[in-house]
Amino acid sequence: MSLYIRLAWAGIRKNGKLYLPYLLTCVGMVTMYYMMSELCDSDLLRYMKGGGASHIILGLGSWVIAVFSALFLYYTNSFLIWRRQREFGLYHVLGLGKRHLALLCAIETVMTAVIALVVGTGIGVGLSFAVELGLRSSVEAEVAFAFAVKPAIVAQTVVIYLAIFLLILLSSVVKVGRSTAVSLLRSESHGEKPPKGNLFVAILGAVLLAVAYIMAISIQEPLKAMALFFVAVILVILATYLLFIAGSVALCRMLQKNRDYYYQPRHFVSVSSMAYRMKRNGAGLASVCILATMVLVMISSTTCLYVGQEDAVNARYPRDMDVAVYGRSDHPLDEAEAEQLRQGVESTVFNFGGQTSNVATYREISVSGLPDGGDLRLGNAGASAADSTRVTQLHFLPLEDYNAATGQSLTLNDGQVYVAALRTDFPYDTLTVDGEWTFRVMDRDIPPLSGPFTADITPTLMVVIPHFTQFVQELEDGLSEKYGWYLTATWHYAFDTDLPENQQGNIDGTTPNLEDALNGYLAGVSSDWGVGVSVESKAANRADFYGTYGGLFFLGIMLSIVFIFAAVAILYYKQLSEGYEDQSRFDIMQKVGMTKVDIRRSINSQLLTVFYLPLVLAGVHLCFAFPFIHKLLILFNLDNRGLLIGTTAVSFAVFAVLYAIVYKLTGNTYYRIVAEDTEKE
Repeated sequence: MSLYIRLAWAGIRKNGKLYLPYLLTCVGMVTMYYMMSELCDSDLLRYMKGGGASHIILGLGSWVIAVFSALFLYYTNSFLIWRRQREFGLYHVLGLGKRHLALLCAIETVMTAVIALVVGTGIGVGLSFAVELGLRSSVEAEVAFAFAVKPAIVAQTVVIYLAIFLLILLSSVVKVGRSTAVSLLRSESHGEKPPKGNLFVAILGAVLLAVAYIMAISIQEPLKAMALFFVAVILVILATYLLFIAGSVALCRMLQKNRDYYYQPRHFVSVSSMAYRMKRNGAGLASVCILATMVLVMISSTTCLYVGQEDAVNARYPRDMDVAVYGRSDHPLDEAEAEQLRQGVESTVFNFGGQTSNVATYREISVSGLPDGGDLRLGNAGASAADSTRVTQLHFLPLEDYNAATGQSLTLNDGQVYVAALRTDFPYDTLTVDGEWTFRVMDRDIPPLSGPFTADITPTLMVVIPHFTQFVQELEDGLSEKYGWYLTATWHYAFDTDLPENQQGNIDGTTPNLEDALNGYLAGVSSDWGVGVSVESKAANRADFYGTYGGLFFLGIMLSIVFIFAAVAILYYKQLSEGYEDQSRFDIMQKVGMTKVDIRRSINSQLLTVFYLPLVLAGVHLCFAFPFIHKLLILFNLDNRGLLIGTTAVSFAVFAVLYAIVYKLTGNTYYRIVAEDTEKE
């Protein structure tokens, strides 16, 4: 056994260029998983306001890292086994059977696992304290915490990654076991057959990509965008792989047919080399492109959310407090009843030591249905599951209430309405409700009211109508006769207060509170009208916003680090493998007259041709994903296109700089390998 241990350790040490990045990748994955899991189980999230949202987000993130670790570590280990086949073949010739080779692989895997788990968990434990402080700052928590190592999280990390390493070991044993001594020894001299350019596959990839792009730019409703987002992601991933594998070969063939370009010293070797192994290059470059796109999408979107979280809070809660009183539409709240409720609000706020100001009050009645052109069909019997993304909310507001709440001075005649579309598009000149009530739309771009309307994730139409009470009664009678429905009307009372934020939260968070008081007032106002009361404060809900957006931002940063790590590792191994394969080719070319300057130029031509393709295509993916991202952010109450453009541009610029640095470093590694033999001479 000691012999095999020495051989395993010698194999790792001798192949340091291969194993060191692999070990660093393993350590990094274990560290990231431990930190994410520890944060998910943190007392900070358990007790702070808004911690529930962060807990769910980080819990999902830990599983994403675990799954990605399994896939990526399998990829990198496959490369290691491929590079060491000749070494295993030599061991086989010297007398080691496949059982002994399997034992050797097992010992190397155990050594790797032990190093990764000990070092990765240790670093994870050491960094968790700082990371928890960072998360605490990002979500603006005021909860004290005490750092401690959690054995359950350590055990969970060990179990998951031992399972991953076991799967990697089984894969290695199978690959070595299926090979013969001769095939192992000759593995490095067996070049890959140049793949034939498959025009059908390339066209299929282009079609899939076009479909995904059309989906991204054509969908108007955020809810539909959310439902189709993962469909578009899958299409983009498939299209990217097909285009890089098939399309790259076609590109090389086109370059070879261009005699002026191809028959130059710096292009001849590089293009022919790319054409010879583009199948392998295509898969690796496609992976880098997908990882780069993921990083750019996550960083730009989560950064936009984090920077714009106060805008989102203010859009949802334009005033400090929002009171909603629900009742039956067949008994509208009269002015005397409304005045009693207003007095109840002011009295309760006064009892907490504050006063109301900047008051906005309005009534509204809402229905939902499926749009059919300019007609909203309310009878949804038989609607399919796919129709769920098309359900539209229709909110009717009195003209006088809208003018008072917004400071407008709009006027309307009978049969006329104003429309404000939220999370949808309404290009029609008429609005019809269930085929019976038709109105002429005077303006489709009036400013919508902020507040509860922004909380809906469904497409929403806010309709300003004259003669509100008369219309509500007609609608109530018609729907009651047709469907047996009765409608719920809502009276909104929003206001600011001079109380500090901690006391504002107490108004709807303590007992007795404003909601309790208003329910009491409501019972005395009218037994026929009152249904219920809802009170929300900006202060109390800000923590939930910050918890969600801060958690998403932190998760975006962590996953981006993981994906960048993976992209760098793929690029490094790609350059390493191609360097060893091209070493003999460049040696031959130098012997027939190619200078070192020509070799350097050829290398730069090859690297520039293929290295920046993933970055360019990732940038194109990001541009077409922008409408998708914008609509998804609207679901989070953030509709700031300028901020999203800024964060996207900065994210791409920073990533491009990092990518260029990686290009420089890996290019130097490639050059040192291919020039190694010639420099010795």
